[in-house]
Amino acid sequence: MYKKQNLHTHSTFDDGKNPLEETIQIALDKGFDSLGFSGHAYMYYSENYSMSVAGTEEYRKEVLRLREKYADRIKIFLGLEFDMFSDTPQDGYEYMIGAMHYLKMGDEFIGVDRPKEHYEKIIKEYFDGDGMKLVKEYYRQIADYPKYAKIDILAHYDLVTKNIERANFFDYESKEYMSAAVEALETLRKDINFFEVNTGVIVRGYRTTPYPMLSIVKEMKRLGYGAVITSDCHDANYLDAYFDEAAQLLKAGGYKEKYILTDNGFVAVPL
Repeated sequence: MYKKQNLHTHSTFDDGKNPLEETIQIALDKGFDSLGFSGHAYMYYSENYSMSVAGTEEYRKEVLRLREKYADRIKIFLGLEFDMFSDTPQDGYEYMIGAMHYLKMGDEFIGVDRPKEHYEKIIKEYFDGDGMKLVKEYYRQIADYPKYAKIDILAHYDLVTKNIERANFFDYESKEYMSAAVEALETLRKDINFFEVNTGVIVRGYRTTPYPMLSIVKEMKRLGYGAVITSDCHDANYLDAYFDEAAQLLKAGGYKEKYILTDNGFVAVPL
């Protein structure tokens, strides 16, 4: 049974800072006994952040090569972070993380994993200056995820709250907000078993708490989702950043266990 694991890990194949092997070496120094890589699936609408088509195949080969090289020291899993509108083939991976970094508005793709200034602009231009309209559109679209891909882990579910500690674009504690978020969760639960508590938003200085907010974690518990703790790592020095805070968030939401990936699938372990 693996004791220390991160499944949401990027590298220089996409928008990460470290080569794969360097990340493995840092993981070993930090006491990890298993690690999953999850490069961004190719997005024709976001080539700067995703792996290229050719790069995806190189990524797969390199992860598998390194898995063999380090087999006696750490277990390496081959995963993919699939963006909802990506058309990358989904077969051949051991797990899939599902994310929605963009809204599709007609023929345009509008980024929602962006700083405050970007939110101000898109809310004004696309949502009549009403941040709650953005929220409702985000959750309406993400509820359709199973039509695009079969995924194991739902990534940074409430991504639209990225800037809540910097700007008051909408009331995330309101009944209107929670209704939109929970309705989508109820739909997604039919096809998705796990969500991640994602600490990367803290590392990058946007929030002081992980995704998702406690109110959402409580609803996920009620609906029967299993929880995975990840750092959404783009810099291997922060591979295990704020894992204790993530565990405390889960406990506050009513969880007593988290899940880790093994050769036999996802297994629950106590927090």
